[in-house]
Amino acid sequence: MSAILSRRSLRPLLLALLLWSLSLSSSAQVDFQKLDAYYQKALKDWNVPGMAIAIVKNDSVVFAKGYGVRDIQKGGAVDANTLFGIASNTKAYTAAALAMLVDEGKLSWDDPVTKYLPYLQLYDPYVTQHLNIRDLLSHRVGLQTFSGDLLWYNTTYSRKEILERAKYLKPAYPFRGGYGYSNLMFIAAGEVVEAVSGKTWEQFIQERIFRPLGMTRSYTSVNQLKGVENVATPHGNPTTQGGKPVPTVLTAWDNWNPAAGIFTSVTQDAKWLKLQLNRGTYHGQRLFSEAASHTMWTMHNALPVAPQMETITPSLHFSGAGLGWMLNDYQGRKIVVHGGGHEGMNSRTVLVPEEKLGIVILTNSMSSIMAPIANYTIDQFMGIKDGRDWSQFNLEMAAKAAEAQKAAEGKAAKTKLAKAKLTRDLNAYAGTYHSPLYGNATVALQKGKLVLSLAAAPALGGELSLWQPDIFNLAWKNNFALLTPTKARFLPGPDGSIAELRLDANNPDFHFSELEFTRVQ
Repeated sequence: MSAILSRRSLRPLLLALLLWSLSLSSSAQVDFQKLDAYYQKALKDWNVPGMAIAIVKNDSVVFAKGYGVRDIQKGGAVDANTLFGIASNTKAYTAAALAMLVDEGKLSWDDPVTKYLPYLQLYDPYVTQHLNIRDLLSHRVGLQTFSGDLLWYNTTYSRKEILERAKYLKPAYPFRGGYGYSNLMFIAAGEVVEAVSGKTWEQFIQERIFRPLGMTRSYTSVNQLKGVENVATPHGNPTTQGGKPVPTVLTAWDNWNPAAGIFTSVTQDAKWLKLQLNRGTYHGQRLFSEAASHTMWTMHNALPVAPQMETITPSLHFSGAGLGWMLNDYQGRKIVVHGGGHEGMNSRTVLVPEEKLGIVILTNSMSSIMAPIANYTIDQFMGIKDGRDWSQFNLEMAAKAAEAQKAAEGKAAKTKLAKAKLTRDLNAYAGTYHSPLYGNATVALQKGKLVLSLAAAPALGGELSLWQPDIFNLAWKNNFALLTPTKARFLPGPDGSIAELRLDANNPDFHFSELEFTRVQ
């Protein structure tokens, strides 16, 4: 009898050893030299200055390497310890911070946000009253994607001041009835962390996440990078001169840190991947509960799968937002994923929980290299033979899109406009214009030229030159990577005098149309 019992007691151990050996063999089958060569080629093909990648498999870092240079002009090799801005990959950290507070019984996922932030009001009293913590983290409040982002971009507004102005933002769809990616709601989430814990968001992340994980070279603000070595330089999109990416500067936007403020390396972030894949546990220390992990990885806001996406990825059947994460399926596996776009730095985090696989890709460019090489990496670990060359496939799609845009621009260029002539004295445009959402804009006549200044964002604004009657080209005084060609359009009132100002920009990141300026008499 004792022999039978001992055999039975050995069965779980033998099964665990078998599963462990199988998982090791699946990882061992991956040709890392092939992956390495693929990454190097992709870096060149996508014209990316520098990139770093780490892969976690079965709770081990099986790959961590840097490619290219930190700065295309100054050089400096990227390695696995080079620091990058992970931008919106920060959102998962903010969700985890709230999960810890939920585990401690200090708040509930369903608590109304006004319980902690009584000053936060949205476009409708009902929405303000019923907005809860889950809503903040799943992009379902009713605002269009990136709505209100100009409130944090290069402004002097505090997080509280940003949120106090959110009431002026107009909804794009019914409350909990659609999807609109919202950085502002994650700023609000960070303020909830502070209201509940008594610590700033930065302090909480450093003390409750970075410190237990040993992420000693990870930071929550650009301001903390002063004097720190091995930091990547952000790069804007390639210029026409040789098509090389343009180095730009890191700007401290502390008011958006809970949405996108973290700087780290792939070596450091691999610890975060392990924590996530182990459902809240790292080296035997539990940071958040398994129940919290399930909640964050549960779809709270479903997105429709467009026919084009089904064509591109036939194995895709669902997509949606968890809490601080995006969710979809790929090749029969659940994917937990998020991307990040800092000014001049793009990144991606991908988890495949069933495969115990995690990938982090950090770059100092504004290209879309991350998703295709993440897909290719997953294919290799899942043993998908004859899989698609995702990098080449996406490059071809990007080339077609660029060609179509170039053709459209060429067509527009052929449309000759009459030579611009002033129909008013320049002084007719000078004055102060007010936006309830954004604050004041000033147009002043300086040395015979009009100059636009934005009170909330001293680093923005610039000189105006006539394009067409009452419409001026705005030459931004600072070459920020996220800014695009913009026009200042002046609108007459009933008496024919200039009464309003609009900024028109075909900008994928910012809605300048939300800044409705009315002239102050």
